[in-house]
Amino acid sequence: MSDKTAPGSQLRLEWVYGYRGHQCRNNLYYTATKEVVYFVAGVGVVFNTREHSQRFFLGHSDDIISLALHPEKVLVATGQVGKDPYICVWDTYSTQTISILKDGHTHGVAALAFDKEGNRLASVGLDGANTINVWDWKKGKIISTTKGHTDRIFDIQWDPYNKNRLVSCGVKHIKFWTLCGNALTAKKGIFGKVGEIQTILCLAFAPDEVTFTGVLNGDVYMWKGNNLTRVIQNAHNAGIFTLYACDEGYASGSRDGCIKLWDTDFKTIAKIDLTESEHGYKGMSIRAVCWGGDRILAGTQDSEIYEIALRERDKPKLLMQGHAEGELWGLGVHPKQPLFVTGSDDHSVRLWSMSDNTLLARCNMDQAVRSLAFSADGGHLAVGMKDGGFTVLKTRDFSEVIHVKERKEAVHEIRYSPDGNYLAVGSNDNFVDVYAVGQHYKKVGQCGKSSSFITHMDWSEDSKYLQTNDGAGERLFYRMPAGKQVTNREEIQSIHWASWTCVIGPEVNGIWPKYSDVNDINATDASFGHDVVVTGDDFGLVKMMRFPCLKKGAKFRKYTGHSAHVTNVRFAHDNSRVVTVGGGDHSIFQWRFIPEGMDGDIGANSGYADSNSEESDSDLSDVDELDTDIEQENQISYDRAVYKEDLPQLKKNIKRDKTGQKRNKAPGEGIKLEFVHGYRGYDCRNNLFYTQTGEVVYHVAAVGIVYNRDNHSQKFYLEHTDDVLCLCIHPLKDFVATGQVGRDPAIHVWDTETMKPLSVLRGGHQRGICAVDFSGDGKKLASVGLDDNHSIVMWDWKKGERLATTRGHKDKIFVLKCNPHNTDHLVTVGIRHIKFWTQAGGGFTSKRGTFGNIGKLDTMMCVAYGKTEDSVFSGGANGMVYMWQGTNLLKTVKAHDGPVFAMHALDKGFVTGGKDGVVGLWDDQFERCLKTYAIKRGALAPGSRGVLLEDCPSIRAITLGHGHILVGTKNGEILEVDKSGPMNIIVQGHMENEVWGLACHPHKDHCVTISDDKTLRVWDLSPEHRMLNVRRLRKGGRCCCYSPDGKAIAVGLSDGSFLVVNADTLEDMVTFHHRKENISDIRFSPAAASPEPADLHIHGRAPGCKETNAKNPGKYLAVASHDNFVDIYNVLSSKRVGICKGASSYITHIDWDRKGKLLQVNTGAKEQLFFEAPRGKRQTIRSTDVEQIDWCSWTCVLGHTCEGIWPVHSDVTDVNSACLSHDKRVLATGDDFGFVKLFEYPAKGQYAKFKKYIGHSAHVTNVRWSHDDRMLVSVGGADTAVLVWAHNTPGSRQNGLKGESEDSETDSEEEGGYDSDVQREKDIDYTTKTYAVNIRETSGTKPHLQQKQPTGEERPTVSRGGTPTPRVQKLEKGETNKRRKGVVEDLVLTTIHGYRGFDTRNNLHYINDGADIVYHAAGAGIIHNLATGNQSFYLEHTDDIICLTINQHPKFKSIIATGQIGQVPSVNIWDSNTKETLSIIRGFHAKGVCYVNFSATGKLLLTAGLDDEHSIAVWRWQEGTKIASQGGHSGRIFVAEFRPDSDSHFVTVGVKHVKFWTLAGSTLMGKKGVIGPNMAGEARMQTMLSVAFGANNLTFTGAMSGDVYVWRENSLVRLVAKAHNGPVFTMYTTLRDGLIVTGGKEKPSKEGGPVKLWDQEMKRCRAFQLETNLPVDVVRSVCRGKGKILVGTKESEIMEVGEKNAAAHTVVHGHCEGELWGLAAHPSRQFFASASDDCTVRIWDIDNKSMLNKVNLGTPSRSVAYSPDGEMLAVGMKNGEFILLTAASLKIWGKKRDRRLAVQDIRFSPDGKFLAVGSDDNCVDFYDMTQGPSLTRVGYCKGIPSFVIQMDYSLDGKFIQVATGCYHRLVFDVPTGNPVTDANAINKITWSSWTLVTGDEVIGIWPRNAEKADVNSCHVAHSGLSMGTGDDFGMVKLFEFPSTEKYAKHKRYVGHSAHVTNVRFTSEDKYLISAGGDDCCLFVWKCL
Repeated sequence: MSDKTAPGSQLRLEWVYGYRGHQCRNNLYYTATKEVVYFVAGVGVVFNTREHSQRFFLGHSDDIISLALHPEKVLVATGQVGKDPYICVWDTYSTQTISILKDGHTHGVAALAFDKEGNRLASVGLDGANTINVWDWKKGKIISTTKGHTDRIFDIQWDPYNKNRLVSCGVKHIKFWTLCGNALTAKKGIFGKVGEIQTILCLAFAPDEVTFTGVLNGDVYMWKGNNLTRVIQNAHNAGIFTLYACDEGYASGSRDGCIKLWDTDFKTIAKIDLTESEHGYKGMSIRAVCWGGDRILAGTQDSEIYEIALRERDKPKLLMQGHAEGELWGLGVHPKQPLFVTGSDDHSVRLWSMSDNTLLARCNMDQAVRSLAFSADGGHLAVGMKDGGFTVLKTRDFSEVIHVKERKEAVHEIRYSPDGNYLAVGSNDNFVDVYAVGQHYKKVGQCGKSSSFITHMDWSEDSKYLQTNDGAGERLFYRMPAGKQVTNREEIQSIHWASWTCVIGPEVNGIWPKYSDVNDINATDASFGHDVVVTGDDFGLVKMMRFPCLKKGAKFRKYTGHSAHVTNVRFAHDNSRVVTVGGGDHSIFQWRFIPEGMDGDIGANSGYADSNSEESDSDLSDVDELDTDIEQENQISYDRAVYKEDLPQLKKNIKRDKTGQKRNKAPGEGIKLEFVHGYRGYDCRNNLFYTQTGEVVYHVAAVGIVYNRDNHSQKFYLEHTDDVLCLCIHPLKDFVATGQVGRDPAIHVWDTETMKPLSVLRGGHQRGICAVDFSGDGKKLASVGLDDNHSIVMWDWKKGERLATTRGHKDKIFVLKCNPHNTDHLVTVGIRHIKFWTQAGGGFTSKRGTFGNIGKLDTMMCVAYGKTEDSVFSGGANGMVYMWQGTNLLKTVKAHDGPVFAMHALDKGFVTGGKDGVVGLWDDQFERCLKTYAIKRGALAPGSRGVLLEDCPSIRAITLGHGHILVGTKNGEILEVDKSGPMNIIVQGHMENEVWGLACHPHKDHCVTISDDKTLRVWDLSPEHRMLNVRRLRKGGRCCCYSPDGKAIAVGLSDGSFLVVNADTLEDMVTFHHRKENISDIRFSPAAASPEPADLHIHGRAPGCKETNAKNPGKYLAVASHDNFVDIYNVLSSKRVGICKGASSYITHIDWDRKGKLLQVNTGAKEQLFFEAPRGKRQTIRSTDVEQIDWCSWTCVLGHTCEGIWPVHSDVTDVNSACLSHDKRVLATGDDFGFVKLFEYPAKGQYAKFKKYIGHSAHVTNVRWSHDDRMLVSVGGADTAVLVWAHNTPGSRQNGLKGESEDSETDSEEEGGYDSDVQREKDIDYTTKTYAVNIRETSGTKPHLQQKQPTGEERPTVSRGGTPTPRVQKLEKGETNKRRKGVVEDLVLTTIHGYRGFDTRNNLHYINDGADIVYHAAGAGIIHNLATGNQSFYLEHTDDIICLTINQHPKFKSIIATGQIGQVPSVNIWDSNTKETLSIIRGFHAKGVCYVNFSATGKLLLTAGLDDEHSIAVWRWQEGTKIASQGGHSGRIFVAEFRPDSDSHFVTVGVKHVKFWTLAGSTLMGKKGVIGPNMAGEARMQTMLSVAFGANNLTFTGAMSGDVYVWRENSLVRLVAKAHNGPVFTMYTTLRDGLIVTGGKEKPSKEGGPVKLWDQEMKRCRAFQLETNLPVDVVRSVCRGKGKILVGTKESEIMEVGEKNAAAHTVVHGHCEGELWGLAAHPSRQFFASASDDCTVRIWDIDNKSMLNKVNLGTPSRSVAYSPDGEMLAVGMKNGEFILLTAASLKIWGKKRDRRLAVQDIRFSPDGKFLAVGSDDNCVDFYDMTQGPSLTRVGYCKGIPSFVIQMDYSLDGKFIQVATGCYHRLVFDVPTGNPVTDANAINKITWSSWTLVTGDEVIGIWPRNAEKADVNSCHVAHSGLSMGTGDDFGMVKLFEFPSTEKYAKHKRYVGHSAHVTNVRFTSEDKYLISAGGDDCCLFVWKCL
């Protein structure tokens, strides 16, 4: 018995010596009660200095490395290292866990910080990206997460003066973060010239965004915003590790050992040098300080804690000491006093008092210390060193007695003999040396038989023997003192050992786990008096077991706290305490030993009494026998080869290689589930309840069923996709929750009245969900998964949020119950386990049930709560009911024979059900059993529906209500037991095991099934719906069939035999056994034909009555087996008459023809064979003839008439069965995915369309039509269910709406037409549009990376040897006295000309009662005042905005959401009046967000992404939390909009797609739009582009064809044909009156119009013309205000149309789609011209913010220039042509084309004589303007190496400078075009303008990160002092000119999206104009 149980005695942690100072900082604080909180190893310590006591927090599983104090100073948060590290928030008073934060980090949690309110916690991980998370710690939820930095982060803090600002710092960086919504946005700290870039170690704050940081060299850096403003030099002499801010100021602590106090202005108040204090030492390093009033705490690297009183700062008090860094191995206990000594690699030996918990003395040795021993009287202390020597000290004063060095390797073990005469020294050289103490430690012997290093030694009591353990796992014995080995067995057995510290030997076999040969136990020590042994191992566990423990795997108690290796353990001299030391954490733990029977105040710290550890199991010998049912259930595997979730992926893979053949269409008729026979009892429990209305709710297969007792009917919940495994009911009894099997299994919460889902919970579990329970208040739901850890999740089910998760238990959990009195508590029971759980934040804490002496640990099968919060009753596998108070067992009661499977708590007692088939009613304390009911046939009430299969079936579920007891049995029966005794069967089904056999009666509404459960059952299909008869067989069977007259049933069994039974009595008529393998199909040949009306339909052929071959009713019986044969028997003579041979695999299906002559056979090898009866001769028949044959039945799945039934992924799964209706129109199939499908027959061609129905879980094994086709019956394999479906024939008009043809995505049909605009939008690829790609294909070395060429003559006259200022024509002095010497200081954006209409929609809205409009262009949100034309801008986006919406709820007036493109695109929600960002959402979509929409209440935001899944997500935008998300569709989604009255219903439309979505909890459930058979003639699914809404659930979608589709719910009800002639791109629903505006693509005509206003039902409309004079108008956006309609067009224009007068006027002009490059400013007026790839040239008036004129030149243009007098415009075209226009009228004056490639720049000479044309042909041509429009070419530049980018003339017009695509600046003579190479000559030229991006003068404009991106343009202001540039990053920058130093200082301006192609200052430098390449926008910036 010795080691069957864990020892009764216990350990309790009493004291922890030390403090973790190494590799940690800021981890020492005063709490509110002035206690000190810190951590050591894996323990949080609260140290009361006044009482000198400690309390411990033990919630971590590994080293703690970070700590933060809550602002109220009671709670702390601690973070640990490890694979899945977590954060605990705990209470320093009670040391209880308040919240657990997990799944946020990997590797470890390096830093933590609470915000000022204490509601949020920031954490930094140790992963590669140094992830930063912000938590709502009370909920355990992450608010925001982001990558912190590429290098280590040392500190993170919240700015206490700014609510949403945090700062993080670390290796060579500091970042200033803003939290908005769910997005953390960083600004890097700019060191500038103030201080050098350094590693920053700690932070503190002052008001007004001032931050103080301590850096590595001892300075303090002061930051304002994100700029370094001041350096406080030499604040310390070495790195500053810690800064603490408090009301008095700041305290800093440094590696120099000093603490400094600073006032609030950071002036020194005091300096305290701890190295000089009495305990000080050189090299002291301070890691943490805390300043509390008049006291300061300091923690050091070497594990000391000091307290300094400010009044006596020269006398610091040492509160705590410990070993410094380095492994700690040495431990010795004094033989007579409560003292112990430790020695570590920090070279120190320390003597401690166990009673006072203090350090008494320390002594520093020359070497690292590895082992220690006191002599027998305690006078000497031997110290073993790491270098192989040892020293003996006097204990009294640590003076040295002797030092001996014999060995080279560490002395790991050293022991004095009990008589004090000898010292044994064991070293890693494999020897034990023996020294005589009395002879001044002379060596007297050595033991040398070990083959490895010595690990442990023990002396015998008489000091004559020594035993050793070594690293090779040997245990050896030596005679002392000589050291001769002892091998004699008897001699060894007679030795009495003085101590036991060995890990090898029969007495300690039990300390090792079974079946393992590990060596991870480092130390043991046995207490002989208490018969226990304590061990320390490599996992940080201290374990206690009985001693001796002889069998491996003894039971133990385990204690945590040490982090990694526990290196040594020792009992104190009187066994009252145990000391353990940790290696890596160099900590010392002192435990109180509480002997058995002395129940110290153990309750207080029951966290340690972790008894009966689950890991060991040596007590199997005295366990009750296992119950077979429980064992069987424990072994069920719910894994699937393919989960339903995998289907879309499989489909996708197949779709790629599909040819475009026509698919067979789906049948017009459908089926509807009418009744289900079955109840899942064999592996489920407590899954049967009464609802509020007295109906019965339960489940089977994938169906939730609500059964009405009054009219014997069922309602079905069919949203599950696989087996439902558990069900629970809401406390109000109106909702239920059901959990299913799946890869990511779902829990559905649904309403038992409406059968609609309220919430679907996913993402918490794997494989399946085996138990669910609602909390007492019904707000939360707990669930248990089938993953290996049986994880437990607590959900807020309405929101669909996971509140908390934890690992449950390694063995299966059967039941979980929430405490009805306290919503945070729950209990789980399962295999050998009962656990009581408490939710703490995002995790749980747990306690195991304590059985004490009252009972034994047993497998628990059910559990219920009693009347009070802590009374719990559980039912065990042994028939006992266990009563619990809290976690302690009070008593047990025998309730059943065999396991108690079910228990239900009532108002006044309990009801239980057991395996014995008995129901027991009990009083409320389980004191007496009031009544029992045995479930027996005799007790069935007369007229009960159905038959009880056996007496006393095992009871699996039980509940009370409505005067009855409801009982569910393992055999699949549900009974209602009246309190007075009689019982009724309500529903029943097959038992566990697969059901395959199914047949329908030839003329009655009956069917028969046979299952592997060895029963044959007959069912009534009429509205009676009951089981008529059942028979138990000796074997299971897989097939059955009725004879043609219905009087006999043939049954094939799985052992190769078959029998024929009487159809009424089920008694045997005949049996045969000819085969070994199971019989797979069995069929009677058809009876003589009689003219039944059903036959008249067959292929329109002659009625069957003419055929008279088959005279006898069912003459033959064909029996197919897995032996690959079909046997044919003569029914009358009962003889075998033929065998069909030739199949190469097992037979799967057989069918007879109508004459009874021909058999069709299918095999497992997918062969279709034909045989002739009766001999079985094989026939070959062509497929065309097969169709002509009149088959009596068709249940085969092969052949070309059913080719279409095989799904695209049929290599993975099989179609198991098929059945053709008797009218030969509809083929029903059942497959391995649980689908029942209907096809139109014949289903020729691949992948026919179908209707599919869910209900079965995995395999549908068989389907059969009833004799009149009114019913279809299907049976499921493992789900045991028999489903009866009603079939509505084509005549009846009610369509079974459930189950429509899916797969419409694989349609290959062409759409209704093609539209270029729609096609373009489908194909647009935004990833190429994001930043940092050059828009020009340049080559060569960038200017700032080129080596400088020295000029011909370095002129020494210029100071500092720089090149002279380049000469650029200046303005005349008089004009620039307005500003400081004409320098442009700053730019302010005033106007944007442009609107994004070409690829977006619905992005234009009225705000402020129609005074302003809001829209977007480029990366800017624009608010445009209609009266004045003034604009204001929102510029926080980082790339193109592609969608915009407005919040229409009055509470959120003028709130806008905009979404952009980008790698991690964000959605910004902002206020259009203040331009303030309210929230930023990012981190879910990729590539871009293409649609945003607010819900009815304005609180939710819907977003649609451009990622491959086209995902959609719903957010609570104010917090930035994602509620739900899902892949939306395989093609592009164009619009996603909430119904205007809903927060949970929305619609998405896109490429061939309309989907109607419901937000259920955290899940999105989508239904496809269904075009019913009545509409199929007029409509087909198309690409939909827009959505509007009407009353009564009407939805309007605008299609590509110009039709509008009108939907009710998700069915098409009508078409508004040709609402527009082209695609309907946009629709707008007016909320106030319900009128609908549509916009589309139209050619202008009299009656039509591109904009129409409709009534609420879209029946009448009024058209509006836009009068744009374009050949086609394309409207992309409409919005209706008061009497006005706002229209946005594809041509980037915004117009307003009056509803009354229908007059249209243009509000905003812009260039249309196409790159925009050409830009020129008028020489004297505030005009400018632009030229774009949209073929237009436009002239703009800056002062009036308007477009003056435009001309369409028919081809794209690339450059434009004004002549010096402003009269002419020259335009360079993309095709090499150039055109001259008059500036006033834009009439063509002349044109010429000498080149074929684009003209990139065109310039007039300053005197207007010459025109220079620079092109992509590497040419500059000169034309003479004086000759008139003939444009004679007078010269060209020679030898240009690459294409021309920019050109500038000299002031005198004699030279031209050219920038080329390979970054060279060249100078040429005009007009000869000869190159000028003399540098001096070039330096003397004065230029009339400067637009080149190359040349030394502008080297500073090139940024550092320009690898892939270019500076596209630059322009020097007319003052010659400033320069603007535009680049591929979308920046407009302002530099000083010249800019000769690399990376010059500049100001940058954002707003453009990717490429800025051109910039120009207007005359007098009043404005700067910038042109955006891709965004087609012109920005006007005012110069200041």
